[in-house]
Amino acid sequence: MLNAYACANGRFASLGGQDVTRAVWFDLENPAPEERAFVTRVTGLPLPDKAALTEIEASSRLAARGEVLTMSMPVSTRDAEGALQASVCGFVLCPGHLVTLRFSPSAVFSQFSAQAQAGAETGPAEIFAGLLEAIVDRQADALEKLRDELDHLSHRIFHHRVGASERMRTTEKELKAVLGVLGRDYDTITFLRDSQLGVARIAPYAITAAPWLPALVRQRLQAVQGDIASLNEYSVHLTDKVQFLLDSTLGLINVAQNTLIKVLTIVSIMGIPPTLIAGIYGMNFHDIPELSWHYGYGYAWGAMILSAVAPLVWFRKKGWI
Repeated sequence: MLNAYACANGRFASLGGQDVTRAVWFDLENPAPEERAFVTRVTGLPLPDKAALTEIEASSRLAARGEVLTMSMPVSTRDAEGALQASVCGFVLCPGHLVTLRFSPSAVFSQFSAQAQAGAETGPAEIFAGLLEAIVDRQADALEKLRDELDHLSHRIFHHRVGASERMRTTEKELKAVLGVLGRDYDTITFLRDSQLGVARIAPYAITAAPWLPALVRQRLQAVQGDIASLNEYSVHLTDKVQFLLDSTLGLINVAQNTLIKVLTIVSIMGIPPTLIAGIYGMNFHDIPELSWHYGYGYAWGAMILSAVAPLVWFRKKGWI
């Protein structure tokens, strides 16, 4: 899909089906070969393919040929089911045009193109800086959402009554569900950090490799650098928190399982003395002294009950249960 935008009279507008040859920003989403060829013909800019954009070497992601900059970075997008997935975005920037290439829908680009029509961006360099700012803002919002979710998970984890027999199975089930949420949050942080690394490389590279950038755009890119540095620090903090919550959740699951084993152990110990008494008086010997005793049946029951209760009282006195 090809979207073209032009700047005229201080305003930024989508050209739609109008004459796209006067566009300054071409946004290609999953471009067809004929769309790529058309943009190359109109702008005179060579466009990298997806394989070239997904290279991880810095020399492959950032290149300059004269006044033309070719840059790429990882981005995170959501699929049709709302799950986060990794993708890539490419920028081809020159004094007259900006071409963006992406291979999945992006809310950042959609929102930016809608908001920028108010007239804040007037040229390809300004649009490029605005896109990086929008990406950084989106990353900050995602990290804030993650922080709130991790705070909620922390409350759930550390306010369980682990060990209460009536809730033991429910607690263990909930904690296992928390593990799945923590895994998804960790994946989200990983995607965001990859994207942050991409912006952290692109912004200073554009400042250095494109001396033709306006002074105001340079200032905006420098501000993006500072924002990304703070987001990187915050991502590290959230990563540490995810690891802490993961360790805590696994520890609480072990506590819950150990409590169950302790209960089973106590039950088995309580059953040993009665079993011994029943085994003694269940032997098939004729000369058993209590065989003809009138109170033998009640005596045996009393001895078995007492032998089962005595360990329970002893364990409670010692504070083991």
